[in-house]
Amino acid sequence: MKALGPVVAIVAAAALLAGATMFTVDQRQAAIVFQFGEVRDVVTKPGLHFKLPLVQNVRYLDTRILTLDDPEPQRFITSENKPVLVDAFVKWRISDPRTYYIAVGDERGAAYRISQTVNGLLREEFGRRTVHEVVSGERDEIMKRVTDRVADDAKKIGVEIVDVRLKRVDLPQEVSADVYRRMESERKRVAAELRSTGAAEAEKIRAEAEKQREVILAEAYREAQRIRGEGDAKAAAIYAAAFSQNPEFYSFFRSMEAYRSTFRGRSDLLLLEPNSDFFRYLKDASGRTGGKK
Repeated sequence: MKALGPVVAIVAAAALLAGATMFTVDQRQAAIVFQFGEVRDVVTKPGLHFKLPLVQNVRYLDTRILTLDDPEPQRFITSENKPVLVDAFVKWRISDPRTYYIAVGDERGAAYRISQTVNGLLREEFGRRTVHEVVSGERDEIMKRVTDRVADDAKKIGVEIVDVRLKRVDLPQEVSADVYRRMESERKRVAAELRSTGAAEAEKIRAEAEKQREVILAEAYREAQRIRGEGDAKAAAIYAAAFSQNPEFYSFFRSMEAYRSTFRGRSDLLLLEPNSDFFRYLKDASGRTGGKK
């Protein structure tokens, strides 16, 4: 039993020494190995690793995507000297653990640096735009410009910016009514302009349609007159041909047609001299005005 005590002590010392020699790195972490307070190594590969006991110590950094979200919206001034309340968030992660530790030390220092940079850039971007532009028109452009510039600055502290987003842009109560009235007036102006443009286009279309209608009617009338003229010419030719074949019969037929047209009704009355040429076929079928001899 007395010999067992030293063995247990040696085993315990060996276990403590082994524990002080080994450390593990999770896939969600990066480990910085310090030796006498100075950065000796940076371990990003997951698994079991070794260090010098009592001389070196290890500090772990979270390399997952982290979120920076201010609990209260920030107040910025637009180019019209009107305030807006902006609520934004930033997604970021550590890309260079050595630079990160030397520049900011920990997550709190990194969050402060990123927050100051983002707020400064948002203040600059909002300061060059109107309320209407930042509320309804240019959010995507603002976010792209801010993200690019924050990413450039974050590289200096070993941080990668994944995304910067505006959750909301609100108007303080004291300026909301004025801004809404201005937006309403602008929308009414645009609507009136569109209606005016539409009315002008409609009038133009009507004028063009009327012009085409007149052209079509004129062409149709011209074509009708041409066809009527051709028909009259053919009719005259037929009449002439028939008349030349038997002039006496043609004259008789035309007189019969004239009688039919003239004496169509019982109340029709015509005053003519009895020896008028109009009645020659009533006196004599041959049309002689002197009668039979």
